[in-house]
Amino acid sequence: MFDFEFFAPTRVVFGRGVEARTGRLLKELGVSRVLIHYGGGSVVRSGLLDRVAASLDEAGIAHTQLGGVVPNPRLSKVREGTELARQFGAELILAVGGGSVIDSSKAIAYALAEPEYDVWDLYAQKRTAKACFPVACVLTIAAAGSEMSNSSVITNEETGEKRGCRNNLCRLKLAIMNPELTATLPAYQTAAGCTDIMMHTLERYFTQGGNMELTDRIAEGLLRTVMKNALILQDDPANYEARAEVMWASSLSHNDLTGLGADGMDFVSHGLEHELGGMFDVTHGAGLSAVWPSWARYVYRDCLSRFVQFAVNVMDVTPKADDGETALAGIAALEDFFRSIHMPVTLKELGVEPTEEQILAMAASCARGAGGKKGTAKVLYEADMAAIYRMAL
Repeated sequence: MFDFEFFAPTRVVFGRGVEARTGRLLKELGVSRVLIHYGGGSVVRSGLLDRVAASLDEAGIAHTQLGGVVPNPRLSKVREGTELARQFGAELILAVGGGSVIDSSKAIAYALAEPEYDVWDLYAQKRTAKACFPVACVLTIAAAGSEMSNSSVITNEETGEKRGCRNNLCRLKLAIMNPELTATLPAYQTAAGCTDIMMHTLERYFTQGGNMELTDRIAEGLLRTVMKNALILQDDPANYEARAEVMWASSLSHNDLTGLGADGMDFVSHGLEHELGGMFDVTHGAGLSAVWPSWARYVYRDCLSRFVQFAVNVMDVTPKADDGETALAGIAALEDFFRSIHMPVTLKELGVEPTEEQILAMAASCARGAGGKKGTAKVLYEADMAAIYRMAL
């Protein structure tokens, strides 16, 4: 086990109807002017946006609104939100939505706190944030875990780059989480969200050393819980208990709990998917399931004991005579699970068939964004990344 620091300062208010308390909870933070940031029309059609606004009115909190956040949130929307928040004098950004809305809100908060700099420089790794405005959320999608993470991901539509920024300054002050708000999600989005939750844990699980037994058991339990409830939600999408399990797993999967004591985080699959998202605008969770099996088969021999442990403890694989066979059986079992919830396991199934030129461009961009190499299960370089994209076709 390696030394570690764990920092998870977000206050979570979880349960039925808790969004009605939004105004009072924000009042406790001492804010009086808020930018409400949201995505498409679902929060409008469901009446959630009106309920949140009414709660702020009741608490005497002035507010303005900006919608239009899309999956793979855009830098142009961040710039628009920054200007609106600045003109309004917003003291806090309230995200009403899922990971994309929260990530966009974090970027706006960074931009407001350091107006003398271009916020994209943070995502391009040209500098480190020194300040960030406070952010809170009313969560509507269990997937990204951004409600308790120190990361956000933004797409620069001018360059086609999708890049992440990690800094504890952006951790939310408050996350309001009612599982009922996720019950109307389409089945595909629910499945993609469950995949993203699992991947946040898997990216921390496959490492080369320092792994802590307690952390492993937490990670394995989270993975099994999400798989169980993802299947329940296919047949019973309104099941509150299953929605609650998945929503809480979303937060725990990405607040660093499932990687404590290990030698780092792999996140190659996320890096590969970010290039797919930047180039083809795919659904994030589906993009992850499309590349993970190929990544796993590319690296498993270099991280064999972890893949064997995963196969046995998570996927219930009976150990084979050869550890390599056990590991491959575990990979195949997770691939079968993804198929069972209608997630793609190849790029073709994802609906993307990049040309060799596009593969080389994505690999080059992925490597460049990672500083030339990436990975803890196996350190990968640009040529390796291109090979994984080809395997995933």
